[in-house]
Amino acid sequence: MSDAQQPSEFDATTAVDEYEPVDVFPSSEDMDLRPGADNCYKCTSCDTSCPVAEVNEDFPGPKFQGPEQWRLKRHEDVDIDDSIMSCSNCMRCDDACPSSVPLSQMHNTARGEYVEEHLDKRSMEYLRNRMLSNYRTLASIGSKVPRLANFVMGLGVTSYLGEKIMGIPSERDVPEFATETFRQWWKKRGGSKVSNPDKQVAYFHGCYSNYNTVEVGKAMVRVFEEFGYEVLVPKQQCSGTPMFANGMLKDARREAEVNVRELGEAIDNGAEVIASCTSCSMALRQEYPELFDIDGVEELSEHTWEALEFLRVHEDIGQAINESEVDPQAFAYHAPCHARNQGLDRQAVELFRDLDGVTIEDVGDSCSGISGTYGWKSEKYETSMKIGAEMFDHMEHAEGDVGMTECPTCAMQMNHGTGYEIRHPLELLERALV
Repeated sequence: MSDAQQPSEFDATTAVDEYEPVDVFPSSEDMDLRPGADNCYKCTSCDTSCPVAEVNEDFPGPKFQGPEQWRLKRHEDVDIDDSIMSCSNCMRCDDACPSSVPLSQMHNTARGEYVEEHLDKRSMEYLRNRMLSNYRTLASIGSKVPRLANFVMGLGVTSYLGEKIMGIPSERDVPEFATETFRQWWKKRGGSKVSNPDKQVAYFHGCYSNYNTVEVGKAMVRVFEEFGYEVLVPKQQCSGTPMFANGMLKDARREAEVNVRELGEAIDNGAEVIASCTSCSMALRQEYPELFDIDGVEELSEHTWEALEFLRVHEDIGQAINESEVDPQAFAYHAPCHARNQGLDRQAVELFRDLDGVTIEDVGDSCSGISGTYGWKSEKYETSMKIGAEMFDHMEHAEGDVGMTECPTCAMQMNHGTGYEIRHPLELLERALV
């Protein structure tokens, strides 16, 4: 009998019966990511979808930042690699993974641990990142004297000092504060013009629609009122999106606790939560329940919608569009990464292609490159612009010379790279229906 025919001393059935699992990774009271890590079979779909890895050969990619680093950092003698700070938190890897590995959850967790344990709290990098993460705090100050703040921030010397001292690229134009915030307008208006306890929505306007692009918030209110909804505007803080991206998880939890409590009260009274920013809806829907064990966080996740998404599901908005007409205009539309992650990347194109007077063209599936605060860091600026180059090129070859997107920082990048005026889909919807 040959060696191949000899009975094996290792019987597979016996091995399964006698197998005792080894606790390789110590359990965590906060979360156990091992099941997700074990789902990774190293297909590298996440790496090939990563916009940072595509233009920066030194960046190890989502697979290392996620399951591989998660395993490595379980050993006491292995620190989290500082390359985690080069992840832009675009979350495209989540969408690319065929095995549902919680990559962005792993990235957010690792980044938070790195910032908490390894980033010098007295360093200018930490101070700058903390400032960018807490934009709402700065904006609340600037909006008290908007004209003065806009003048000072527009000075060349301010840009120069911002780069030399804080590491904020002088190439960027600081967005202007509105002379009247959305919440000031809302209060002066006297709240919703519709009273309908059976059709209520709680508007999560976020920071940017409150302090900068107030016209987006106004458009949301008028469009929803046109469909008979009573709009509520609860007390709210930042969604936490820039804090996740900078590893400021304590700050993010502080904001989340307020949002879950205040929006939860509206949900308990029958309202659905509507966000006009896809990064805000992503935070409330996905990142909150992934990262925080706050009472009511699952309910908030289940009742959160992006504005167009909600109307397409609950109203015959297509019929309303078919019966409307606007002055001729061609738009170059960019779907934000966080819209793609929610399956919303085609909704604006599908909706507005039936609107008389409008031509709308999708400029491709590339990332804009700015990724919130990522492109607002001097050391990341060049990477940000390399990532955005494909989008810029597609926009310039599109028929329209006006851009469109749901994300305020994508809008900044689109304008920065092309000089085009950028609009939110809600603004066009308002023109068509109100």
